[in-house]
Amino acid sequence: MKYKVLLTSIALLILFFNGVQLPVANAQTTEFLYGDPLPDAPELSARGKYKVGVQTINLVNKGQVDILNTKEGKDPLYDRPITIEVWYPANVNPQEKTVVYNEVMGTANDSLRPLTPFTFKGRAYRDAKPLTDQGNYPLIVVSHGYVGSRYLMTYLTENLASKGYIVAAIDHTDSTFKDANAFQSTLLNRPKDIRFVIDQMVELGSKGSKSKLQNLVDANNIGIIGYSMGGYGVLNVGGAGYSDALAGFFTGMTGGSTAIAVNTAKNEEYKKLTDERIKAVVAFAPWGMERGVWDAEGLTGLKKPTFFIAGSQDDISGYENGIKAIYEGAVNTDRYLLTYQNARHNVAPNPPPAEALAPGLHIDEYYRYAEPSWDQRKLNNVNQHFVTAFLGQHLKNEDNSKYLELQENSNEKDWTGFKPRSSTGMELLHARPAN
Repeated sequence: MKYKVLLTSIALLILFFNGVQLPVANAQTTEFLYGDPLPDAPELSARGKYKVGVQTINLVNKGQVDILNTKEGKDPLYDRPITIEVWYPANVNPQEKTVVYNEVMGTANDSLRPLTPFTFKGRAYRDAKPLTDQGNYPLIVVSHGYVGSRYLMTYLTENLASKGYIVAAIDHTDSTFKDANAFQSTLLNRPKDIRFVIDQMVELGSKGSKSKLQNLVDANNIGIIGYSMGGYGVLNVGGAGYSDALAGFFTGMTGGSTAIAVNTAKNEEYKKLTDERIKAVVAFAPWGMERGVWDAEGLTGLKKPTFFIAGSQDDISGYENGIKAIYEGAVNTDRYLLTYQNARHNVAPNPPPAEALAPGLHIDEYYRYAEPSWDQRKLNNVNQHFVTAFLGQHLKNEDNSKYLELQENSNEKDWTGFKPRSSTGMELLHARPAN
């Protein structure tokens, strides 16, 4: 018996000195919501000092090309509806309750993946009063993947708003779970939607707008974040003009439309679209390089500081000839590339909802969100950390160099801001402009 007690004591000491925490009886637990920090979350993933309000705004972009009804090269026009969700620092009274988001799984008009409603909780407050005594806040515009929704990255949108940003996430018409349509609409409208929402948010946040956001938007400090097709969009808005090859492909698939030509690198009209208000770009797994969306000339137009995030096994956007090739070709900008080793494409979304775990569902309902080799909550925390550091550097003049100037291989030693033994399986590259 003495030997058994001694062996048990030695085993417990080994566990202790190796940093393993044993469960504590009657420990207090709290519900984990998307974006909450895990025990090993890096430093800057923590929520900021502000409570967060959220509101839905319905917009209309008038007189846009109705590409889904183009015939024989003739582009009819229509008024394009766009819904956005906006998070902001808020004044919250104790009686207010946190938000419940209404979302769907599945894809419109797909019999194998019918639309399935579900809800999930957030840590924002629906229609709360904005905090108006802290001045104005930098603007962040977020663009989801195809298909997706404005709620796809609430772990990040809520987190950024808690740190003093106004964050607007777009529901891209023809590209959401609820209304997915032919791909030419996404190709054409991504950058157009982003530019439109930027302008609308600046107008709503200006003096005298009479909106809830008036006087709150810093129009000269704007960041744009995109995932997958959203990455395709924000890179174009940031200055990476599309190739003539994409324009030719688009004309062929639409029966003669040349509407996308305005966003090609060689088009003089595109060069006039440069928006000096945009100070930073974050591109999660941007799609298109392997399909000829950009050429060398187009990538040289990207001059906004850019933070790329990718999985080394991305089988949607590609890695070596896809995302990493964009990073390497954008020679005129200060840029980073954070790579999650063995991750595929889903480096940006919220974790899978509980409903995605139901037996009998198409596996893509789970793999709309999940990564095969990573805990999605860990990815979310790391994304929060690095996006906070990068945007703070460029939109708030913070000195976050200690979190961004790191050795490339995270396995060599703990990255600054990460808890001991927690920064494994990642790579961070940094390149400055060639000239």
